[in-house]
Amino acid sequence: MASPPPKQTMKERILETADRLFYLRGIRAIGVDTIAAEIGISKRTLYNHFPSKDALIEAYLQHRFVQPRPSDKPPAEQILATFDSLERRFAAKDFRGCPFVNAVAELGPEDEDRTIRNIAVAFKESRRIWFRDLLRQLGVADAEGLATQLTLLVDGSIAQDLVRDDPAMARAAREAARVLLASAGVKVASSTDKKRGG
Repeated sequence: MASPPPKQTMKERILETADRLFYLRGIRAIGVDTIAAEIGISKRTLYNHFPSKDALIEAYLQHRFVQPRPSDKPPAEQILATFDSLERRFAAKDFRGCPFVNAVAELGPEDEDRTIRNIAVAFKESRRIWFRDLLRQLGVADAEGLATQLTLLVDGSIAQDLVRDDPAMARAAREAARVLLASAGVKVASSTDKKRGG
């Protein structure tokens, strides 16, 4: 018989609640009072774990800063699978875009020490470097430039989905990525091969 999952610490409960509320309703719209009330704790208890709302926002973004899982799939497949994953995310009812872009958009003028912007830049750059490293494995001459273009396709498809509420935006970005890879000399299956399962 499997052992029950470990009980969450109070800090984990606070962070999980903040994560959900900040992402779904916006960082500015949610105060520490709301987070504390949702959990059923006092503001003092919350501040014992996170000394300020800014510290909680920073922890929320660090919590969202997850690296892609290692994969045995060929590099080109991993790159294109990014867009398949985005399409699934876009179809979810709770999708509200990129939490890092959202945070910068909401807090830009207030982020005087650039903490939020620096976390967002680090996240976006980590994704670009992930693309770049896969492209280098494929022998792409300008891996840096193509990695930037793929990152722009990801962010553009997210913005288009938010405006249009259309998960097919990820499919369009995937097709553009496939064309870019092919023009860089990478052998990729055509979109018709994918539909046939080939």
